[in-house]
Amino acid sequence: MHNKRKGVLKWYLTVLIDNYANFSGRARREEYWMYVLFWFLTVFAINLLSYVLSDFIDIGWFPMIIGVFALATLIPWLAVNVRRLHDQGKSGGYFFINFIPIVGRIWYLVLMCTDGEYGANRYGPDPKNPEINDEIDDIGKPLLD
Repeated sequence: MHNKRKGVLKWYLTVLIDNYANFSGRARREEYWMYVLFWFLTVFAINLLSYVLSDFIDIGWFPMIIGVFALATLIPWLAVNVRRLHDQGKSGGYFFINFIPIVGRIWYLVLMCTDGEYGANRYGPDPKNPEINDEIDDIGKPLLD
C-alpha cells in the first residue's frame, strides 16, 4: 500500500485509519513509536484542556473523554504492537511478556526498540524495503519468463 499522506502524522493516521484492526503483516519501529507518541500527546492535550477549562466550566466529563478515546484506540494499539512483533519474526503472543512484573516491561521495551528482520519473513515483506527480493525465498519456485 502506498501512503500518500505527508508529514509526521502519517504513521499515526496509517495505524488509526488504514490498519485499524490489521493484526497481520509487519510494522516498522517508526510506525510504532509515532503512534505511541501521538497517542500520549493526544491524552496530554485532553488533560491540559481540562485543566485550563476547569476554572470556567464543570469538567467532570473530561475523564470520560479520555476513557472513550482510550477505548476507541485500543484495537489499533494492540494491532500495531502485534505487527511490530511480527517485524522481528516473533508471534503476537510475545505481547503477554508485558504481564511479567518489571522485567517483562523492560524486555518488551527492548523488543519494541529492536530493529526488525531484514528482508521478508513469515509475516510479510520488509516494511523498510518491500521491494527487496530475498533469493533464498525463490528456491524451488518455477521461473516466470
